[in-house]
Amino acid sequence: MAIRVMLVDDQVLLRTGFRMVLAAQPDMEVVAEAGDGVEALQVLRSTVVDVVLMDVRMPKLDGVETTSRICVDPNAPKVLILTTFDLDEYAFSALKAGASGFMLKDVPPGELLAAIRSVHSGDAVVAPSTTRRLLDRFAPMLPATGQEPRQKELQRLTEREREVMVLVAQGMSNGEIAARLVLSEATVKTHVGRILTKLGLRDRVQVVVLAYETGLVRAGGGQG
Repeated sequence: MAIRVMLVDDQVLLRTGFRMVLAAQPDMEVVAEAGDGVEALQVLRSTVVDVVLMDVRMPKLDGVETTSRICVDPNAPKVLILTTFDLDEYAFSALKAGASGFMLKDVPPGELLAAIRSVHSGDAVVAPSTTRRLLDRFAPMLPATGQEPRQKELQRLTEREREVMVLVAQGMSNGEIAARLVLSEATVKTHVGRILTKLGLRDRVQVVVLAYETGLVRAGGGQG
């Protein structure tokens, strides 16, 4: 079945460009479009979507708040944020709100397509090094209080799972983690799946955010 994609952007020309790129892919289908967050939420009530390509700066309801409302539902589509600016505070807020990753709008088509497939599968962080740089910049803004309950959640993890979580938060792929820990990629994938289940997280990006929030990983990628 083709990946069902929704385009949410207030610029019609951008949506048209993205639609043309996606329409050429045998495994993707643009099933809906919206020009702002309010319209996007209305459309999602009646349309089944797998991945939402979400602009952050829109009228009526911005992409951050729209993402937050979408991700309240555990069965919600994955959200991939598209931003004009690298290390954008809006992108950081969107990751906190539940987005599965973010990319720049001028990304090469091949990278955008790979990102959509990655987000859909849940197997990989979109641009993990960029996500980490974003968190390194904005981690000092994370609240210093109220994290004790989340830190206690980490006690559910085995020592090996905590080790894998740190490496995920440092931007490593499953293959890189497997090489570092001398494990098979299948074993690493199993560990990541258990981490997501035990901590109630949607995907690897949320693993990264939680690792920063709890101090498991410090700004700069070091272990806390």
